[in-house]
Amino acid sequence: MLIPHPARLTRRSGSFVPAGGLRVLASDGAEGAARLLAGYLRRPTIHSGPSIRLDLVPDRDLGPEGYELDVTPVGALLTAATEAGLRNGVQTIRQLVPLHGPPRLPCLAIRDAPRLPWRGVLLDVARHFLPPEFLREFVDLMALHKYNVLHLHLTDDQGWRLEIDGWPRLTDVGAWRAESMVGPAGSGVFDGVPHGGFYTRRELHDLVGFAAERGVRIVPEIDLPGHVRAALAAYPELGNRPDVRLPVWTEWGISPDILGVHDGALDFCREVFTQVADVFPARHLHIGGDECPTTQWATNPAALARAARLGLRDTAELHPWFLGELHGVLADLGRQAVCWDETGHAAGLLPRDLVVTAWRDAAHGALAVARGHQVVMAPHTSTYFDYRQSEDPGEPPREPVTTLEDVYRFDPLEGGLAVSDGTRPGVLGTQAQLWTEHAPTPGHVRHLAFPRLCALAERAWSAPERDYADFHQRLTGHLERLRALDALPKERVRFAGAVPVSGKTVP
Repeated sequence: MLIPHPARLTRRSGSFVPAGGLRVLASDGAEGAARLLAGYLRRPTIHSGPSIRLDLVPDRDLGPEGYELDVTPVGALLTAATEAGLRNGVQTIRQLVPLHGPPRLPCLAIRDAPRLPWRGVLLDVARHFLPPEFLREFVDLMALHKYNVLHLHLTDDQGWRLEIDGWPRLTDVGAWRAESMVGPAGSGVFDGVPHGGFYTRRELHDLVGFAAERGVRIVPEIDLPGHVRAALAAYPELGNRPDVRLPVWTEWGISPDILGVHDGALDFCREVFTQVADVFPARHLHIGGDECPTTQWATNPAALARAARLGLRDTAELHPWFLGELHGVLADLGRQAVCWDETGHAAGLLPRDLVVTAWRDAAHGALAVARGHQVVMAPHTSTYFDYRQSEDPGEPPREPVTTLEDVYRFDPLEGGLAVSDGTRPGVLGTQAQLWTEHAPTPGHVRHLAFPRLCALAERAWSAPERDYADFHQRLTGHLERLRALDALPKERVRFAGAVPVSGKTVP
């Protein structure tokens, strides 16, 4: 019942059943993975007798994340060439150990490695703030399914969620809104309930460490130059209308207010990313770049002057220029920028070493690869898990329906696209998106995430020839484990503004 399914699995007769307790032994360099495994097993440890041994063998030909697991009636041996490989093997053992009764492992041999190096989940904490303890729980569930990237969407029109030294109003003002829209964008209905929150640098630092212990790196997103209404509510001088006082946005959709392109705005971006890089050690940092209406630049004197100095045809071309500037800022910090793909004015004008998250459709991702980019495939029809997952009444007010099978049928390498190892153009991987306009609580997020995250985990890790019927059969037992881990809502979740289905009533 393993999810994702290993690359090669040979089952044998018998089981490894340590009596009274077990030992977790580790070679040099494997101690961290051994501590992680011991914590998951929650069983008495003994000083002699049967053991699970973890061996780190750097010259073993298993790849950067691969591992081997050999279980016999007298013991178990987990081998990998890297700590990342050992951690992946730990999650396999975690799934093999039964939920109830004494620890027991079936006898088997596994040789396993991922299909894609980037296996991610975006979690939007800007639209609705989610507590740090839930983020840790979510990271641990990601690790269980061998996801290795948490894309943390920290800023948007509706909220700014992290401290930046020297810019206190970002959290004093930008982290709080008066109310939230109910239903889809443009509904005109609001709940009248204030909402807000932010993470301290210490909380984020601790989350990074917790995730790293489980093989998950956190890629923070500071969405620029659009989706910045919360920042402009705090510091209107960063925008194009410095004399206009704006509240943090309470609507969904796209605010017309965007960052200015004057030196003060660029200095702000440089300072923010310098501090973000100090908290998040990941190689990649996400700069946003999506859904940026450039209308305000067309009438702003500073933007018009900037476009003229740069020799641009119009102010719309400031968008790819701006992203190029942010790319340079991150390069100076020793990091690699990631941005959302856009059709329009940025197409073909971005630096080639800027990683592209292809959200519109797979064809845009393939085009970005052809232009020389590394790409994270995230087409909305297959990977946006804020979309309804069935026709049942009470699902969130988001179209279209994206079912479990829809997710499983998605192939990030469709059309023969090449995998990138991070040094050349190609597909780095894929990721799910959990936007939270309609998910105000952890329970709502759990409902949207599972079991669809299980399906995408297998598409990112396992061979493409896997069969949906086989996956669905394995999922039945896997859901019992998820319930035991409180990964599924304990009671039915209701979404405000849910879309009714013809012939049915919304509970």
